[in-house]
Amino acid sequence: MSISNVIFLGVLGLAIGFFIRNIRRLIRNIRLGRDQSISDRQGERWSVMARVALGQSKMVARPVAGFMHILIYVGFIIINLEVLEIVIDGVLGTHRVGAFLGVGYDLLIGAFELLAVGVLLACVVFIARRAILRLPRFHKPEMTGWPSKDALIILVVEILLMGAFLKMNAADQVLAHRGVDHYVVAGSYPVSSMLRPFFADMTDGMVIAMERSMWWFHIVGILAFLNYLPYSKHLHILLAFPNTWYSKLAPRTQIVNMPRITGEVRSMLDPSVSPPEPAPPRTVAGVEVPERFGAKDVFDLSWKSMMDAYSCTECGRCTSECPANLTGKLLSPRKIMMDTRDRVEEIGRNIDVNGGVFKDDGKDLHSRISEEELWACTTCNACTQACPVNIDPVHIIMEMRRYKVMEESSTRPALTGMFNNVENNGAPWAFGPDRRMEWAQDA
Repeated sequence: MSISNVIFLGVLGLAIGFFIRNIRRLIRNIRLGRDQSISDRQGERWSVMARVALGQSKMVARPVAGFMHILIYVGFIIINLEVLEIVIDGVLGTHRVGAFLGVGYDLLIGAFELLAVGVLLACVVFIARRAILRLPRFHKPEMTGWPSKDALIILVVEILLMGAFLKMNAADQVLAHRGVDHYVVAGSYPVSSMLRPFFADMTDGMVIAMERSMWWFHIVGILAFLNYLPYSKHLHILLAFPNTWYSKLAPRTQIVNMPRITGEVRSMLDPSVSPPEPAPPRTVAGVEVPERFGAKDVFDLSWKSMMDAYSCTECGRCTSECPANLTGKLLSPRKIMMDTRDRVEEIGRNIDVNGGVFKDDGKDLHSRISEEELWACTTCNACTQACPVNIDPVHIIMEMRRYKVMEESSTRPALTGMFNNVENNGAPWAFGPDRRMEWAQDA
């Protein structure tokens, strides 16, 4: 085994080890949320996942962005099939191990190169939309700083990776046609063949150095990107599939009832029904979390809401469709998801620092999301309709509202009167039951 093989195995092992650690941390953070059973209508769930995550059906609602995204998505995934060949070559010390496929290999490499050009062009268009055209949804207040840089970093990295892939192939062809040992004539190169003149005047040693540099840059870049995903909005590449499988299949505007309240109402209507007992507190990260009405912190949200937060692509389609945001209100559904994810990450770091136990930091989800944002929501669900991975910001908003109303008695003045009327009169209006039909007396 050569030194190159040993180095490659070391790099591969480290990358896989870090990735496993990151995924375990991600799973732990998602599990900070309360249990929620989602296993019904499985056939429909598979259909939703195939249509929305795999088929990108909601992306094409905006054709230009949808087409470009599909091009990047398909191109990047298919091109990375070559990573399998690179890994095998790196482990075994071979070169172009897939060449035994013959014509099939020619077709594959040719398709890879054409898709690489498509990815390059799409990334350039996306950068132009953000930096030159400055589309409004990419420049909302929540997108300042790191979120904006994160998107540009990934687009630039994808351009560099595709460029390295094409240059590697070009140098490989030059060496193969020169008959240099270890390099074989295999594959079809409709794009990189145009780059061959760049290497024409170089010595064999220089071309080998270029080819190896691009080879290492490509594989190390892919492995680094894999470990960057859990810290980036591009985590949706992995989570889009499970998140759409666990989509809310009930009508979007259907609000989930709280079992405890439902039980209380039933016992009031039927004295033979015993009122429900309070649920025992559950222990999370060494801390007892009591049963609450609504959500004070992320511990009170379901694990699905946590997955929603991590699946957010920060594309801003939800915010651009939100009527509250369009009329100048502070609410941005994208910010709700980003704030939720940031709070989960904050708690995760707290647990890591304190040896697996959460130490109260005096903060909660309401420290990030204001009452003005929560009460601006009309619950129209335009955001959930627009989301390309079926995220549900309204559920988080409603849970936080419930906490404000039912545990803190904090609400909007206009709603306070309605609540009092419902309690006293059984209806939202300021009329007792004995006066409800007065309006019809002169009809």
